[in-house]
Formats: sequence, C-alpha cells, structure tokens
Amino acid sequence: MNTKKIVTVIGARPQFIKASAVSAVLAESGQLCETVVHTGQHFDANMSDVFFAELGMKPPAYQCGIHGGTHGVMTGRMLIDIENILLLEKPDAVLVYGDTNSTLAASLATVKLHIPVAHVEAGLRSFNMRSPEEVNRILTDRVSRWLFTPNHEAGVHLLSEGASADRIHQVGDVMLDVALRHGARVTPDGGVLGRLRDEHGIRAGEYCLATIHRAENTDDPARLTTIVEALSRFASDIDVVLPLHPRTRSTLAKQGKLKALQNAVVVLDPLGYLPMVQLEKYAAIIATDSGGVQKEAFFYGVPCVTLRDETEWTELVDAGWNRLTPPVDAASVLHSLQASLGLTGKDIAPYGVGDAATRIVKRLSDELA
Repeated sequence: MNTKKIVTVIGARPQFIKASAVSAVLAESGQLCETVVHTGQHFDANMSDVFFAELGMKPPAYQCGIHGGTHGVMTGRMLIDIENILLLEKPDAVLVYGDTNSTLAASLATVKLHIPVAHVEAGLRSFNMRSPEEVNRILTDRVSRWLFTPNHEAGVHLLSEGASADRIHQVGDVMLDVALRHGARVTPDGGVLGRLRDEHGIRAGEYCLATIHRAENTDDPARLTTIVEALSRFASDIDVVLPLHPRTRSTLAKQGKLKALQNAVVVLDPLGYLPMVQLEKYAAIIATDSGGVQKEAFFYGVPCVTLRDETEWTELVDAGWNRLTPPVDAASVLHSLQASLGLTGKDIAPYGVGDAATRIVKRLSDELA
C-alpha cells in the first residue's frame, strides 16, 4: 500500500485539543502517516507541553519555538519555518485547525508550494473583520482544498462566499469527539476541584468558571475593567474561579487591577487540559471570551455567558445555552451572569455525534489514495 504523508501544523491550546482526536485516528490508519509541527505560538508549559501528555499525543516532530511579537512578525517567522519543513518533508497534504496565526502561516506556505490544504473547523464567521481570527479563517478557507465544517451554518457561509460544494464536508465538531473521550475521565473528586474545596470551600456545581484571553478584551482597558468589576461583583452571589491567561495577568498587573481581583475571586495559574475539563464539567455557569470554551460548556450542559460582541456559535445563543454579552457595562454583564445562572437551553445536536475525526481521516484517505 502506498502510504500518504500528512503534515499537521498546530500552535495554540485549542488546536492541540482538536488535533488529538484526529491524530488518534490517523495513527490507526493504514493509508496515512502524520508528522506534527508545533509552531510554539502557545509556549507556556501549562498551555502546551502538558496538553500533549494529557491528550495522549506524541511530542511534535518539529518545535519551531515562535511566539511573541506583532501579528506580522509572528506570522512571517512561522511562514519561513513551515515552508522549510514542508520542503524537507514533501507531504501529500497539510492539515490545519481553527483560526490562529499558525493556521494562516501554514496555509500560505502550503498553497504556495502547490500542496493541498485541509482546514478543520472551516466556515465559521463572526463577521467582524477587526478580529485577527476572522481574517485568518477567511483566508485559510479561500486556499483550502478540503473544508471540514463543524455544523450546517458553516457550510452555508462557505457557499455564500463562492466555495464549491465538492470542497465542503460537514463532518461535525472534533471538539465533541474529544469531550466524549476525555469528559468521562474526570470526576468531581480530587484534582483542582478537590484543592478548591479544601482551600476555599468551593464545591461542584456551586461556582462560576471564568476565562479571559482575547486581545479585544485584554488590550482594551475599558472592556477589561468592565469584566473585572462584573466578575468581582458576581463573586458576592457565587464563588468565581479564574484560571488566568499569562497575557491577561500581565495586563492586569500593569494596570494595577490584579490584587483587587485576587481579593474578590479565586485566581489560578493556567491549567492543563483535564483540570480545565473538570472545572468546566462541574461549574454552575461559565463566563468566557473563548470560542472553544463556549462549546465545551454546551457539551457538559453548563449555561454560558460569552463576553464578546459576537460569536461564531450562534446556534448556541438561539437555543438558549449561551448569552452573548459585550463587556461595555459592568451592570449589564452582571445581569447576564445572574440571569443565566441555573438556566438550560433547548435539546439540540448541531455538532454531529462524535465521529468527526473518523470522517475527516476517511475523506483524506479516499481522496489521496
């Protein structure tokens, strides 16, 4: 059998999660052989190295170590390194995930070498062109041969933009694959939740989990102040647990807001994948600006307040699982949090049945054969 080579390029925490599901199926494939490239976009040990071990992934074959700098500097350095790797590896296809600078750099390097690109999580749109992620995902979709979409709406977006139907494959969401596989591994006992119970009296089902990391929030002093104030006030109603992204921590410290926040809520260092799943699964409510955490909240049946102006996952808003709340006023954010506590949404299943990775690998195997 003529085995085909796939190079997978990842660089950020959500991509490690998504790739773990597909890489596991690729490893069992008799037709495809995978080589993983880690750009280094997320380099903190708790946001990178530990994920590979927890998710059962082999260490990447290539570690580029590229992080920091402006979007142009980061993307340019990645473009150079990835091109050199592709020239050396000569893959039959390149697999990319999501919407990061790593995604865009890999896609550009690949298509210029006339190698086909496969984009997992294609077709998502926030319709906010000020968002770097929106630019990255649109450009990646434009040059990709395989557009693997997580839901129906993503395919509609692609067709409206002129993508041919034969390039679009609705496979479901690989994050559901991962949630089904790893969600069963965590219980409310022990781990980070056990420590929170022992040290702060926080129990399963009785806390708000919050995450803040998007530049639109962390780089805007007014928006960040709004989020900090709202979470601090919400902590009077329910305990708030905040694993703090390094960039967010640095910004809060520079603005002199970190100590006051630590006095109001429980601030944690970045967590590995399984500890984060534990906190998501047993939260009473989740407040986040993360695209992935919105879906994980839904997978575990937890109401979510999204601290953004828009979301790619509009079906969760429509179904009542997610409440979209731009962080422009602390009182309105607090109201959304209080109103969402204890609510659940409609019984929907927009992301498939948990076999997205199998569908992706089969499509690639069939078309590369």
